[in-house]
Amino acid sequence: MHDGLKTMNPDVRRSVHVSASRAAAATVVLALAVAAMAGEPEVPSPTPVRLDYLTLANGAVPVSVSGDGAMLGASYSQAIRIVDGNPSGFVLTTKPGAESLSTEFLYELPALTTFDRFAVPNVLETPSPGTTFVRDLRIEGSSTGAASGFVTLASTTLQTYSARGEHTEILPTLQMPVRWVKLVLGGGISVLQPNSFFEFSEIIGNGRQESPGLLQRFTGSWKGRGVKVSLEQAGAVVAGCYDSDGTLSGTVSGNLLRALGVSRGTGVESSFILTVLEDGGLFGVRSSNGAPFAMYTGAASDVGPTCAQPSTPALGCGAIIHGIQFDFDSATIRSDSGPVLDALSAGLSKEPRQLIVIEGHTSSEGGEDYNRSLSERRANAVVQDLVSRGIAATRLSAAGLGESRPIATNDDENGRSLNRRVEVQCR
Repeated sequence: MHDGLKTMNPDVRRSVHVSASRAAAATVVLALAVAAMAGEPEVPSPTPVRLDYLTLANGAVPVSVSGDGAMLGASYSQAIRIVDGNPSGFVLTTKPGAESLSTEFLYELPALTTFDRFAVPNVLETPSPGTTFVRDLRIEGSSTGAASGFVTLASTTLQTYSARGEHTEILPTLQMPVRWVKLVLGGGISVLQPNSFFEFSEIIGNGRQESPGLLQRFTGSWKGRGVKVSLEQAGAVVAGCYDSDGTLSGTVSGNLLRALGVSRGTGVESSFILTVLEDGGLFGVRSSNGAPFAMYTGAASDVGPTCAQPSTPALGCGAIIHGIQFDFDSATIRSDSGPVLDALSAGLSKEPRQLIVIEGHTSSEGGEDYNRSLSERRANAVVQDLVSRGIAATRLSAAGLGESRPIATNDDENGRSLNRRVEVQCR
């Protein structure tokens, strides 16, 4: 245990507060250049920030919301906020409840994951007698299914901090590979009246995850409240249309599709992070015109949007790619990036333009110079891979642009994961 860290609960091996200055030193950056989801970030530090497997942007998909809180307004919207990578606090329910209030949030991960650390940031009280931060936290996991096999991985009793920027670290009492994670939240740190609103921030989960397989469900049409979309998938590449006149394209990593779209009529741009559930429903988030990401869900439908049918999915000049993944703290491309690189190589081999620039881009976390260097090294790795697939080296060059050209917000992990990308420019 580091000096100055205080044990929070004897039932947990270590549950500690980390000060803002210590966290800033230890949490240097997520400096992914062209990885989207599965490669852990590289940072100029002997203790790099580890990948948070409990974010929607890394494939943690809400399955259900239950318990007392569900009857008082806790919903999938709150389930998404718990795993959006934004440490800001929010109210769990739309109606106040008793101190004994308990709410369960169940998530499915894209592959078996073994956690060796959990954390909750910004355990802070709102200065109101009617609002309190959640007190009791229990994390359960199962490898067998969403309805069985759950065992307790970690638990703690939270206490408030004196300042923002701190977090409570919770080391699990049991480390085992799990596919489903249940977060059980109950009680309040300071309950001053019979019924209160209960706040939470986010759950962070670090460890190691098996390589997820490529989800092949992104072909079809879906409709829901504010949702009209048709998609066509070819390997790791997806094209589609949405609303009345929007067209989109993107790539799949594991269980997630990251796609960018634009309305032909208004020019308004949208960003999507989506998955297709086992029941065929579409689930994810969407941001339009730079607005915060909001839940985007729909049921499978025989009738798609009135826009044009999806074009044939393909990668080539002008492509924006989120599906190239790297080893932890490395510019080594992971083998599960093969489908994306196969599609890119096939598209570029048919491209008549001779000069191809592979651009690497990062999120804003970390030092600007380091991000630029990392993005260039990873862009060079993509160039070398394309050469090995038959694209002439004389046609290819690499450029590392770091964090200089974001295409989404850097305020949460949804946006940051979209900013970590490769772009293909041809001349």
